[in-house]
Amino acid sequence: MLPKKGEAPEGRHAYAVFPLEGVWNTAEPVPPGAVLNKDALRSTLMIRQPDFVTDGLAARGIAATNGKKPHPLYESVSFGRWNDGLCVQMLHVGPYDAEPERFSLMQTYCAEHGLRRVSGWHREIDLSDARRTDPARLKTVLRFRVEACA
Repeated sequence: MLPKKGEAPEGRHAYAVFPLEGVWNTAEPVPPGAVLNKDALRSTLMIRQPDFVTDGLAARGIAATNGKKPHPLYESVSFGRWNDGLCVQMLHVGPYDAEPERFSLMQTYCAEHGLRRVSGWHREIDLSDARRTDPARLKTVLRFRVEACA
């Protein structure tokens, strides 16, 4: 919206809003085959920003939004960089509750290729809008960090 106000950050170009991403873990271990306690999930939600967005531009945007529509959660909003490093990922098509089956396939792939999952955290990139898409057709990229087994 800045160009409509006469402000155009250096390097600005038109872009589509990137998909919602979440980095997830659970506060409790989940044994294989067990039902996931969704109340124990912990997450960081994010939306990628174009390269021309700087720390200062993001801070100004957050402050301006909080000034127009105050909300206590704005205090927890931050702008930063994320590097996943070496990962295994796959496209999951279907409901979120079926994701554990895909993670099992990813673990099998790791075992077959000399890779080990680094932590319990994983990333989900929602390519579909869950509010408008039949759960059987949801598309989600699933990703977790790995390292080569020694």
